[in-house]
Amino acid sequence: MKECKRLFDAVTYQLQKFPKPDMLASKVNGQWKTYSTGDVAGIVNRFSAGLLKLGVSGNQFDEDSADKIAIISNNRPEWVFTDLAVQQTGAILVPLYPTTNAHEIEFILNDAAVKHIFISSRELYDKVKDILPLISTLKNIYTFDKVEGVAHWADLLVPAGDASLHDVEGVKARIPDSHVATIIYTSGTTGTPKGVMLTHQNIVSNAYLSKISFPFEDAPDHKVLSFLPLNHIFEKCVTYIYLYSGIGIYYAESMDTIGDNLKEVKPNGFTTVPRLLEKVFEKIMNTGSQLTGIKRKLFYWSVGLAEKYDNRVSGGAWYNLQLTIANKLVFSKWREALGGNISFIVTGGAACQAKLLRIFSAAGVPVYEGYGPTENSPVICVNRRDNKWKKFGTVGPPIDGLEVKLAEDGEICVKGPSVMKGYYKRPDLTAEAVTDGWLHTGDIGVWDEGMLKITDRKKELFKTSGGKYVAPQPIENKMKENAFIEQVLVVGPERKFVGALIVPSFSTLEKWMKRNNIPFNNHEDVVKNEKVIEKYKEIVESLNENFNHVEQVKKFELLPREWSIESGEMTPKLSLKRKVIMEKYKDAIEHIYEGG
Repeated sequence: MKECKRLFDAVTYQLQKFPKPDMLASKVNGQWKTYSTGDVAGIVNRFSAGLLKLGVSGNQFDEDSADKIAIISNNRPEWVFTDLAVQQTGAILVPLYPTTNAHEIEFILNDAAVKHIFISSRELYDKVKDILPLISTLKNIYTFDKVEGVAHWADLLVPAGDASLHDVEGVKARIPDSHVATIIYTSGTTGTPKGVMLTHQNIVSNAYLSKISFPFEDAPDHKVLSFLPLNHIFEKCVTYIYLYSGIGIYYAESMDTIGDNLKEVKPNGFTTVPRLLEKVFEKIMNTGSQLTGIKRKLFYWSVGLAEKYDNRVSGGAWYNLQLTIANKLVFSKWREALGGNISFIVTGGAACQAKLLRIFSAAGVPVYEGYGPTENSPVICVNRRDNKWKKFGTVGPPIDGLEVKLAEDGEICVKGPSVMKGYYKRPDLTAEAVTDGWLHTGDIGVWDEGMLKITDRKKELFKTSGGKYVAPQPIENKMKENAFIEQVLVVGPERKFVGALIVPSFSTLEKWMKRNNIPFNNHEDVVKNEKVIEKYKEIVESLNENFNHVEQVKKFELLPREWSIESGEMTPKLSLKRKVIMEKYKDAIEHIYEGG
């Protein structure tokens, strides 16, 4: 892989090293449809030729004048076909989340001056069709599913023997690795979206360094399930790791079918975000709570053992024997539910609870936490397969080939070939973020035995009215370890004490209320129930023992509804939008501080 310079070189590399029957796969009419390496190579080249005939151009491979092509789609082979085909013309792909709101889509398409757009389905087309006339540069719209009245992407494919395929080879040969391959707009938790320009060199170097550091071995007989949005740089980068490793990529039908797809595909691994891991664990615990008798006792005994697991310190012969029994009788069923072949899960995008990492790893489902922003293509650190460089609660050591340092205030800074070219049309923001080659991530961290531990976002640190700094993220992660707490947001800037907005785990709470003969009505009534509030006071008081005095949650408000992307409180990568939540629930926050 080291000799490969551009992202699209992955196809030729795989053809030469390990051509396979299932380079990409997805469900079509209830059946898995696979595309071989040869199929993909042919489709992508014919697609590129069609784009060239359409007039798509890299215009001397300059990011300002090169054509921009947008894609709004769920994960599917056509997403990758489009990505590769656009790259081979020298044009620049602008991917958007399918969950992005119409106002933000309009801004991004206009800011990037998008000329052509690919949309996956009628549902997404209906969502954006009203804003498309507002994009003055837009020339053509194509869909992956057949939608009446809209051009189909396959119409662009030239015939297999078309002479224009020679033109594709000529253009590919001239594309430098310094050329921008994609502009990924990040909205973060606040503010106007910023277009992060990532070159071929940026992403290829990050994929290569991640591959050798983790490591990902060449494994043509292995498969992965992909469900994190492909427009997120984390999933895009690992896609190229898989392609360069010969690993077949199977796309989940939807977030709702992941469980079924895991059992069907039996993958060797997948990538995820902590919020989805939390959901998986919650489902496991709900299943366990419905057991009775010896099975119930055995389940909770096993989970208790797993909570004590430390991959770096032996628990002793007696503990290891008990864990072996738990693995055979209980955890084997967890692994079967994930397909039975999982050798790795990599989680990123937000901090993961150390408790979850312990439990899954003890259960023979190794979870490796990594870290990195879009601006670094993205990986900076990742826990390794070697236990020496895997420590729960850290994101592992930096990947080989990158320099990482902590500024005086603890901000994590990185330097290396994967640092972005800059923000599109925003040299002012680029100058703020990158100085002397060092990317300032905005994250705060500390070193722990050579591994990096993320303590908070620089902008999320707040000071109480008493002048004490508080980092909310570690408090929130600890609180979410309690089964009764689904989501939590710590508040308290310029206030006398720390408070919290808490969304209960209503499934857990309902079982507790039934056991205690408390009627469970609608969520609005439940969060106002005095006995429920008393229960949460006990929970918060017990959790406060983990924090120093200034960090302890003195008062809280229970909220009746879970935060989500659809309701606007979470980003597409399932991180909390703090400012949005604080504005939306300002009355609840004021209630926390009434009376001091």
